[in-house]
Amino acid sequence: MSEKPSRGKKGLRTILNTLIVLASVYAGFWALLATIFARRDERIAFLALYPTTIAVLLLLVNGQWKRKWCKAFVALWGVLVVGFGILLGVNYAREAVPTVSDRGLMLHEYDPFAADTKAVTLPGESTLRLSQEEAASLRIDGATALYPVYASFARNTFAPSEIYYTWQDGHEPTLECSGTTQAYRRLIDGETDVIFCAQPSQAQLQAAEDAGVQLHLTAIGREAFVFFVNVKNPVTGLTVEQLQRIYTGEITNWQEVGGKNKKILPYQRDEGSGSQTALQNLMAGLPLMAPAREEIVDGMGGIIEQVATYRNFDGALGFTFRFYANEMVGNNQIRLLALSGVAPTKDTIRDGSYPIASYFYAVTASPIGERAPEESNPLLQRFLSWCQSGQGQWIVEAAGYVGVN
Repeated sequence: MSEKPSRGKKGLRTILNTLIVLASVYAGFWALLATIFARRDERIAFLALYPTTIAVLLLLVNGQWKRKWCKAFVALWGVLVVGFGILLGVNYAREAVPTVSDRGLMLHEYDPFAADTKAVTLPGESTLRLSQEEAASLRIDGATALYPVYASFARNTFAPSEIYYTWQDGHEPTLECSGTTQAYRRLIDGETDVIFCAQPSQAQLQAAEDAGVQLHLTAIGREAFVFFVNVKNPVTGLTVEQLQRIYTGEITNWQEVGGKNKKILPYQRDEGSGSQTALQNLMAGLPLMAPAREEIVDGMGGIIEQVATYRNFDGALGFTFRFYANEMVGNNQIRLLALSGVAPTKDTIRDGSYPIASYFYAVTASPIGERAPEESNPLLQRFLSWCQSGQGQWIVEAAGYVGVN
């Protein structure tokens, strides 16, 4: 009579031990993933902690807690709990570091026809006014950094209509802001008529050539390429040579350029963006170091490497264009660096003393060997001529940039 309960208990223990083993194997699998990836997502670490906690409870219920192997397993569980706590703390501290992005321009704030828009309005009547039909046929795109300029151009030359900048009633928008990389692609593919961007990168020029297209650049204004650091960083300026040595990997510590004994974290942008092209031009052929990257788990499909988002760590070094910098400086968390002793201002851009100021352009495309579109398209010619006129250049200046003259 007494054997049956004993066998029942033994069978229950066997089941429980089997569950413990399975839970342990499962936990080990996720613990391995957590070791590799948990710095990006604490939820993965939780998947390791959860089954091990169940296993510990099963061991206690099963009366195995006095066994050495059980104590060792409980100790492992304790290590995971402590590690999970540390991970949460580290991730919380990392997420608390402000992210400074030059992609954060709120485009709706420059809605060309909104009553409270930040887009610039001429003090008088525009000398160019396009009809609805003309405006609807002029497709415009460009860099996010320059949207305040070409949105202002549209505000002063287009007749107000949502058809021009949103999808409505089947109308494709004629005023878009795809960003530099996408805008160049759309121009080369014939999906837009003119884009407002910094000069094309070598890769973009090659893409145009491969597509049998040549690009035509019309200077519209000038802008400064700027570098910035955390306000806690005592460094207030660098030379062009020092920047080049930082981005080749030769200079790695702020102490080497008059700062604290802290590692330099030089961030970069994605290939083809206007600011990354400006950095490549600054390097003047010198080898550019591999950028700081982030590993992102894309579901169960694998890992995608992307250029790291700029985080405003004490040792970070970032770059952008002056317009964005002025927007970001408002948060009092970054400091623009002087280059070779010259601060980036409209005056130093205008007089040429700031060393890395450059033109931005209205860019058009035509088949190789053919005339620029603005030479054969009267509407495009009128529009670009107006952008270079006194009124167009007044808008460039009023929007916060520097005119070509």
